[in-house]
Amino acid sequence: MIKAEFLKYDGALIGFSVSGHAGAGEYGHDIVCSAVTSAVMLTANTITDFLYAGADVQVKNNKVLLVLKDPDSAMSIAAKQVIASFHKHLGIIAEDATGKIQITVKEVKARKGK
Repeated sequence: MIKAEFLKYDGALIGFSVSGHAGAGEYGHDIVCSAVTSAVMLTANTITDFLYAGADVQVKNNKVLLVLKDPDSAMSIAAKQVIASFHKHLGIIAEDATGKIQITVKEVKARKGK
């Protein structure tokens, strides 16, 4: 199962963690994993390489973590919208791939100054 945890601060999504495998097909042919991986990469790259919003990004052993460094900054406004769009997109994929994706939202305290 793919587990996606979104981080929420002050009413807005400010980050996410995605890990696991969908198990919807053979390795290299799992379209659910492919769809989620593509969405994760597009989201992370849009935030860091096109919006230039400060974000901590970690990629380790089948897990991606992205958290905005200063969610109150002007640069983070658009980044929060991209994260919200990613959240909605994963929800749509999860509807079609019943039991393959678990999505949760966790309230967090901001990490200012990092």
